[in-house]
Amino acid sequence: MISMVMVAVGVYARLLKHAGEVAMAYLAADPTILLIAVGVLTFLITFCGCVGSLRENICLLQAFSVCLTVIFLLQLAAGVLGFIFSDKARGKVSEIIDGAIVHYRDDLDLQNLIDFGQKEFRCCGGVSYKDWSQNMYFNCTAANPSRERCSVPFSCCLRDAGEAVINTMCGQGMQAMSYLEASAFIYTNGCIDKLVNWIHSNLFLLGGIVLGLAVPQLVGILLAQILINQIRDQIKLQLYNQQHRADPWY
Repeated sequence: MISMVMVAVGVYARLLKHAGEVAMAYLAADPTILLIAVGVLTFLITFCGCVGSLRENICLLQAFSVCLTVIFLLQLAAGVLGFIFSDKARGKVSEIIDGAIVHYRDDLDLQNLIDFGQKEFRCCGGVSYKDWSQNMYFNCTAANPSRERCSVPFSCCLRDAGEAVINTMCGQGMQAMSYLEASAFIYTNGCIDKLVNWIHSNLFLLGGIVLGLAVPQLVGILLAQILINQIRDQIKLQLYNQQHRADPWY
């Protein structure tokens, strides 16, 4: 039921969007596509497990067990590879953030996601606030006719606790300033370093989350295999009884 709700919400949000062709080409950054994909995958896996256990179908139970095993191994491999090749993982994250910056104005969901991340982590851009020059609206070249030239999004601005209304133009012209000058008005540190520092500071929390996801998967795999073995034993017992009922000396 949860997976069906996820798919429904993702499809509904996708239908309401009026993104341009450029944003459509960058579907990897679209949260609605991710929500739909996770929902569909979750529905298929849970369907196999639920119907397979109710109908005592070995094929569905095997599919459920195999899918959970593959997902668990992929998670384990991603964690190990991310730890071993941390530099390459950092570079990949940097590419994703740069791509999201380029398409910031093309997709409202992506824009809200970036603004949320920058406000929560108190950062701006990927490596620094000047990364926003990659966006065609914020580009700081003299040939850029945009009114937002050399600016940064409002989510980069230092927050005033007493400010009742958000000033969406607070990032105007910040890229033209030096780091020292801009630091009085906006967050100048990039989000990549902030994210890495947050991960290092919350290793126990992340470990608990990973363990919380892994344990149900392992329990599901174990229970599926136990049920498969019980079904096979019942089938063998039924065949044995049928063979001996046909025996005149039974």
